[in-house]
Amino acid sequence: MRIGVISDTHDNIPNIKKAIRLFRRKKVSFVIHCGDIVAPKTVELFKGLNMIFVQGNCDGDVEGLKTKISEIGGKFFIGGFGEMELAGKRFALAHRPTVVETILGAKYDFIIHGYTHQRKVEKINRVVVINPGSHYLGDLKKENCVVIIDLHKNLVDVIKI
Repeated sequence: MRIGVISDTHDNIPNIKKAIRLFRRKKVSFVIHCGDIVAPKTVELFKGLNMIFVQGNCDGDVEGLKTKISEIGGKFFIGGFGEMELAGKRFALAHRPTVVETILGAKYDFIIHGYTHQRKVEKINRVVVINPGSHYLGDLKKENCVVIIDLHKNLVDVIKI
């Protein structure tokens, strides 16, 4: 099972479309978006993917996001944190990394977050902490990346968009 991870897209439509094409080509089972989608209309681009969204600090129109996410059959964790289990692995999903410090010793195999716009894949004890980075148009120095997690092969692949 493959899981796509993206965060902090900030309405960067060209990068979102590239990421979606990649996720489809790689046949991911789920896509996790760790917040800062921004405009509810942007959610429509993810239609056809099995989506899980976490509310980010720039996601102000919560009702609009809830409606659009529901329309595409996605799941939305309001408040910036959620938990799930896939293929026997436990995931903590957050927008802000301060949550990571709070739950690091907990029951998770993966902690996935956004917010900092800094790409990171780090193993701390037995927990894999992932931030796929950002797609914010205002910072041209950063690489725009997504992550694909292959749960069967135990691989985490960072892919530049």
